[in-house]
Amino acid sequence: MNEQTEKFTHRIRSFVKREGRLTKGQAAALERQWPDKGLQHQADSIDFDKAFGRPAPLVLEIGFGMGHSLVEMAKADPDSNYIGIEVHGPGVGACLMEAEAQGVENLRIFQHDAVEILQDCVADESLAKIQVFFPDPWHKKRHHKRRLIRPEFVQLMHAKLQHGGILHLATDWENYAEHMLEVMQGEQGWDNLSANGDYVPRPDSRPLTKFEQRGQRLGHGVWDLQFKKS
Repeated sequence: MNEQTEKFTHRIRSFVKREGRLTKGQAAALERQWPDKGLQHQADSIDFDKAFGRPAPLVLEIGFGMGHSLVEMAKADPDSNYIGIEVHGPGVGACLMEAEAQGVENLRIFQHDAVEILQDCVADESLAKIQVFFPDPWHKKRHHKRRLIRPEFVQLMHAKLQHGGILHLATDWENYAEHMLEVMQGEQGWDNLSANGDYVPRPDSRPLTKFEQRGQRLGHGVWDLQFKKS
């Protein structure tokens, strides 16, 4: 691990490693699909055109959970290549199982820490879009230092996006939404796509999850932020 990566990984740890147990279906999908769709962390930038077997705009999602929305987005956007990063095995298995069921081929998966993937495996100015949907809010004040969206990680994402590339954030915790907006407003090289300088309506490109639908029925809010690399 080089000094730069060590600095990031020591400062930012956005998850707790709670592996859980894969279902039989998830384990079987992982065994079948990982050879084609799995990507391994390495010390040098990955040739994603080669990994996908074609050149196409790259969309990277950090922390895709069980992967249903990621698979839906990839299926709806066949002209782009989608990369998902998730540390939890059951989520990776579930995502690959869904991709297999939906016949989605424009998707590749890392099971690794997102900071190290961005730092080591993704070339600068190579991504068309980065998505971070519903990251762990670490809502207790003493845990705020664990939040993923903080200045040094935003700077790292900025370096990996192409000029004009989009960063799309979403959360269902208002305090975290305010935190995200404050962090983004404090960084250089971003244009807020909100007409009001704060949040945007949920774009059609981000599927409405069952969790979000349930939250809406209960009156819970969801905040989307979109920024363009200027």
